[in-house]
Amino acid sequence: MQDEGDADAVDLAFRAGDEAALETAYRRWGPLVHTLALRSLGQVQDAEDVTQRVFIAAWRRRETYDPQRARLSAWLVGITRHEIADAHAARARTAAVDLDAVEERSAEAPEPTDRLLVADEIARLSPQAQTVVRLAFYDDLTHQQIGERLGLPLGTVKSHIRRSLERMRRRLEVGDDAPRS
Repeated sequence: MQDEGDADAVDLAFRAGDEAALETAYRRWGPLVHTLALRSLGQVQDAEDVTQRVFIAAWRRRETYDPQRARLSAWLVGITRHEIADAHAARARTAAVDLDAVEERSAEAPEPTDRLLVADEIARLSPQAQTVVRLAFYDDLTHQQIGERLGLPLGTVKSHIRRSLERMRRRLEVGDDAPRS
């Protein structure tokens, strides 16, 4: 169990902008934040995004933290609740996007077998990642435009695209027996 004086020191150091306190806070309470997000959202990548956003928001707004009112852990849990609510709202907005138009454009791929292979790989992604990838590649929207349309931060859009493409590449390479040049 952590010492009360140690917790007070971390709380005050965090408020003062000590980066070592941020690291300590992340080590101590990052697993709690991640678990809360994962239980609510049900997807690891969404929980990872929320965890990252919680600590970024906390660090950026550390001047608003008052150690006299609450422990740092309680303040982080409050931020976590808000970020989880934002993630659920973003999911709702994503579900409301008209996917019919996106799927119509996906039918314009040149080779039917390639189109089916890519569509199958996209279908394996989380619902939000599917929407982001389809908007980026089939609707040819910029990352900024996708973020605005879905109400997602730019970094989250970029993360979804990068992780999705990496997952798709790994799965497609496994089945590819063609020699590499």
